[in-house]
Amino acid sequence: MSRACVKTGASILERTEGPIQSHRTLREVIVRTIRDGIIQGAFRPGEHITEPDLAERFGISRTPIREAFRQLETEGFLTTVPRKGTVVAPITVQDVRDFYEIKSLLEGYAARRACERITAGELAEMEECNERLLEAHRENDLTQMLAFHNRFHEIFVRAAGNERLAQMVDNLVMQGQRFRILLSLSDVMADLVDQHRAIVSALSAHDPDRAEALVRENARHGEEALIGRLEAQDDALEVAEAHPERESR
Repeated sequence: MSRACVKTGASILERTEGPIQSHRTLREVIVRTIRDGIIQGAFRPGEHITEPDLAERFGISRTPIREAFRQLETEGFLTTVPRKGTVVAPITVQDVRDFYEIKSLLEGYAARRACERITAGELAEMEECNERLLEAHRENDLTQMLAFHNRFHEIFVRAAGNERLAQMVDNLVMQGQRFRILLSLSDVMADLVDQHRAIVSALSAHDPDRAEALVRENARHGEEALIGRLEAQDDALEVAEAHPERESR
């Protein structure tokens, strides 16, 4: 693990306001530190991350780091490789396609069911989430973008009235947080907000065919945007590896 990565994490810990009050808070700080490092490229795909190294450099016990690793594995940011240990999980185009294929099916079905049950209050909350999502995008507030994006979809999934379906979508979203974060960093968020408005309109009209089609189209659009971002990152990495002197300038 590079010293630059550790310094990035340490600086985040140093900026935490006030003393860390609880074991849970410490774990959350570690999760955020590593997650942000992965998103910003400080931790590269395949890079080995060790509990002892982080514990020593952050001056904390290994227990909250171990718990943070488990959470990040669940979210898809880290993975355990036999005889190597914990490494930053790669994101492949096939990973993205697999994720959005399942997401499209589950959320599309949820939207269809929600047309029969969704309330005016839930629709109003979806509209508010969407507007707050757009505001967060304009302010480049990743945390809020992710929160409002997730909540928008959660409302109509819960409105479907099928608890097992909602649990399946929750598990999928947890595993795909890294995808949604990368998508929030892309330049298509404004388009997704417009698609969200159309979804609210279809749900308001109690039109199950249109609602399902729009939710599935929203997933397809997200899939294409994310694959495009991954391919652009791969191209940039190939250029950097072919011309390492540019990195040192």
